[in-house]
Amino acid sequence: MQRAAETAQEVPVRPSVDADGGPKRISVLGATGSIGASTLDLIARNERAFEVVAVTAHTSVDVLAERARLCRAERAVIGDPALYDQLKEALSGSGIEAAAGDEALVEAAQMPVHCTVAAIVGAAGLKPTVAAVRSGQRMALANKECLVSAGDVFMQEVARAGCELVPVDSEHSAAFQILEQADAEGIEDITLTASGGPFRDWPLERIQRATREQALKHPNWSMGAKITVDSATMMNKGLELIEALHLFPVETHQLRMLVHPQSIVHCLISFVDGSVLAQLAEPDMRTPIAVALSWPRRMAAPTKKLDLAEVSQLTFEAADEVRFPAIRLAREAMERGGMAPAILNAANEIAVEAFLAGRITVPGIAALVSETLHHAEGRGLVREASCVDSVLECDAHARLIAQELLVGGGVGA
Repeated sequence: MQRAAETAQEVPVRPSVDADGGPKRISVLGATGSIGASTLDLIARNERAFEVVAVTAHTSVDVLAERARLCRAERAVIGDPALYDQLKEALSGSGIEAAAGDEALVEAAQMPVHCTVAAIVGAAGLKPTVAAVRSGQRMALANKECLVSAGDVFMQEVARAGCELVPVDSEHSAAFQILEQADAEGIEDITLTASGGPFRDWPLERIQRATREQALKHPNWSMGAKITVDSATMMNKGLELIEALHLFPVETHQLRMLVHPQSIVHCLISFVDGSVLAQLAEPDMRTPIAVALSWPRRMAAPTKKLDLAEVSQLTFEAADEVRFPAIRLAREAMERGGMAPAILNAANEIAVEAFLAGRITVPGIAALVSETLHHAEGRGLVREASCVDSVLECDAHARLIAQELLVGGGVGA
């Protein structure tokens, strides 16, 4: 994924092979999204270092087939079983195995690899990602829902399997890189940065009139529609705070966020001795993906070289939770624990879909999430998660509640 405003300057990529001298076997779950595209771009530039085992997608069958051919994958899996014949036809003569359906996604996730890139968007990625974790190999995690909706259950699976978990979100990757070289016991707090999205400077009354096109015009990053809208409401940062709670040795009160419009500083970690360590990079997802694929070594990525003199100014400001109430809702869900984050996430997915369809306004997204949380609490859904299936059951109930509220009207109009 490249910076929206400019194309990164191409640079040579040095080969980076596995420790035993052979190529690393990689599977990409969610190969047609922005993370999948960036991952396959890196692999294509370093063909001697990697072999692609499996690539998957939900419904983008033509794109999946094209990318499977380009990376010479062993298997391509489409989530929608109705598209199996179309995928098989698109792969005809390539030697690439075609498969379809939820079971096929799980089977693909279980194929022996060095590293699985989990980039399926939404709760649909939970079961395949857990299946990959159980293999005990490296997990390059880009699926937020695994940690937001099922954080405790998911991390138990990681510990049980001895899986090496490397986060792909730029902010979490930054924290991971800092803490790999620092004393985790001395952490004072972790601060994730947010660009502020397209509405950072907008007054509330203007945000209330914002259009779909305006919400999808991010100033720094090129991302999929759902994540871009999450950035516009700043729900994405709230979800990332919940993820950080599970990834790093901190409590809720040690997690902070700052709005940083330049998107150069991705994370700052303060230590008890007064030191603050930060990770800086141009906003290009190929940097954290390269970290996840090659850590603890470093592989070259074709990203724009950071020139602080050119950037000239780095600014920071507090987030406004009046204009962006999604931040408060995410914090409250994080502090409530149990299934509250899963309900938050499910309701947000329904709300974003409704906004993109023109059914609710930007402020209506947070309003629908808030109402769904309230109703879910009343129905006793906010309880501890016991397993992946219990999380998915809660997710389904929360979606139904959100849909009922939409049909009933009055929320987000």
